Amino acid sequence: MNTLKVSDLLGIINKIAPPFLAETWDNVGLMVGNPAAPVSRIMVALDGGADVIAAAISDGCQLLLTHHPFIFQPLKKISAADPSGQLIIDAIKNDLAVISLHTNYDIATGGMNDQLAMALGVGNCRPLKVTAPAEFVKLAVFVPEGHEEQVLEALFRSCGEIGNYRDCSFQAAGSGTFRPLPGAVPYIGEVGRREVVAEKRIEVLVRKESLAAAVAAMLKAHPYEEPAFDLYPLLNRGEERGLGRIGELPASVTLDAFAAEVKRRLGLTNVRFVGAADRPVKRVALCGGSGMSLMRDAYRQGADVFVTGDVKYHEARDAEALGLALLDAGHFGTEILMVEQVVGRVGEELALRRYDAEIIAFRGEREPFVFR
Repeated sequence: MNTLKVSDLLGIINKIAPPFLAETWDNVGLMVGNPAAPVSRIMVALDGGADVIAAAISDGCQLLLTHHPFIFQPLKKISAADPSGQLIIDAIKNDLAVISLHTNYDIATGGMNDQLAMALGVGNCRPLKVTAPAEFVKLAVFVPEGHEEQVLEALFRSCGEIGNYRDCSFQAAGSGTFRPLPGAVPYIGEVGRREVVAEKRIEVLVRKESLAAAVAAMLKAHPYEEPAFDLYPLLNRGEERGLGRIGELPASVTLDAFAAEVKRRLGLTNVRFVGAADRPVKRVALCGGSGMSLMRDAYRQGADVFVTGDVKYHEARDAEALGLALLDAGHFGTEILMVEQVVGRVGEELALRRYDAEIIAFRGEREPFVFR
């Protein structure tokens, strides 16, 4: 088994929810902690409140993953007299690192909104508002026979995914020639003598934003002092990623019946909706958390209902004027499902990389509002 460090886990998170996806106003990534610190126990929570920090410390965790940023606004001071300052102090004093994955996880494929759509039975989904179209580069590298696997293993940590497939590559055999010059320290051959070596050409598809990490990993794993490799910009365009989702239910239902089903599926005590109870609903737009900025996108794309949280009075009136049904399932209610999702996905990545670390969910979080 391998020892996990904070930086290793950050790399896993950046693969699941690349930081470049985050909205410009957001704050994601490592909030507090030493990237080189070892980690054997991880906790996942929606918020990084006092109860969560205390639980993570008492449970012997070295790292906490939260959805809502542990540090959001720029700090001018860290004082124990301030509740948020005390939390930061507690985390640092107890060697508890904190990583937050927020809008990058909302937008990421398989992230918050895809999971919310799945939970609500909404299929054939696409982003409600595209924010990050994918661009690709082909990386081709020449590797001496017998060393292909170590180079591929390094590359697959940051690339090699095509749709629902991972570890994708192409290999072709050939011969490479080179003559080491004075000052070279060749892995194969002698200075001043031309060498002919049986090599494999390895090709992988790399997302543009992952290119630097992929090249660095390849160079580190490659046995040659000066590996030969090519980078080809591609016209291929991958999936479009963005905020919210829009899709369809298997069959049309009334708004009232859909509201009841959302309440049941998310385990909520109540929901509220805008629109006639008997109006038919089939095309569903959604955004976990506070997504009312996407209401007009939902309307323009022909949604029958928009599911989100934190709906304000005047926003409800605007929806009435547009003829768009709204379903407010709450900020907490539409996002708390991320905890189990992240535990599962990160746990799979830890096992795949044979890291000796345990990941657990904090199960004590509750809806802050009390309904009578």
